Amino acid sequence: MIYNKPKVIAEIGCNHKGNIDIAKQLLKVAADSGVKVAKFQKRNNKELLTEQQYGSPHPNPINSYGDTYGAHREFLEFDLAQHQELKEYAESLNLIYSTSVWDITSAKEIICLNPELIKVPSACNNHFDMLKVLRDEYNGEVHVSFGMTTKNEEEDIVAFFEENDQARRLVLYSCTSGYPVPFNNICMLEIIRIKEKFQNRVKSIGFSGHHLGIAVDIAAYTLGAEWIERHFTLDRTWKGTDHSASLEPTGLRKLSRDLKATYQALSYKKVEILDIEKVQREKLKFRKR
Repeated sequence: MIYNKPKVIAEIGCNHKGNIDIAKQLLKVAADSGVKVAKFQKRNNKELLTEQQYGSPHPNPINSYGDTYGAHREFLEFDLAQHQELKEYAESLNLIYSTSVWDITSAKEIICLNPELIKVPSACNNHFDMLKVLRDEYNGEVHVSFGMTTKNEEEDIVAFFEENDQARRLVLYSCTSGYPVPFNNICMLEIIRIKEKFQNRVKSIGFSGHHLGIAVDIAAYTLGAEWIERHFTLDRTWKGTDHSASLEPTGLRKLSRDLKATYQALSYKKVEILDIEKVQREKLKFRKR
């Protein structure tokens, strides 16, 4: 098996708490951690939510930034000009900027910024009107998470992009949709299944983890996930749904470090006795008398 360099996505999402200065701080920490991509979210909340959902209280009021769920979501939303500002700042740090899009309006807006990749979250991977926009009006990579998705739905998504010969722009992610996900529900062997079924039809395979710590991400990479996506925050105790399932700066830095070390280690010996072994062989190797 030939391994490509691992690519880490620092999923900032809405962990900026609606504050662009915190968002920029997160970008700076991500860049210093050695990751490749930093990713936000974009939603048109009145398009995405029903009127009842928009006007109802947050299901977990302790995490709410508004009197209603709609007000909460609007508080955490950056407009297009702010996303442009974040993209420019990310690129000044040699980071690739990206965004998950949740609806047609958001997809069209983010396409205008021409990022290298756009993410489709598990919750929206059956929104085919939005997928059509990403397929037909965008030229970059489309990354799609397969959390809470049936095998038939997975096939329908890939086949939809194949209709216009666009599936080679897809990156598919093994994912369990939970916050946080216990280890026995990560189901990491799904990476192998997804890769065996789709690797000759799409560009690459990834793993989107919502678990705690970094103990299993190396396994995801060695199983074939070239892209590793992890939620990222400055403080796991902050108010909000995703913080508790996110890595803090030290964890993100160690994850990036360990994945790079694993990539360097995944090789065969080029010669039977490596140079580093020769001194030890001469000194220690048993010889018949």
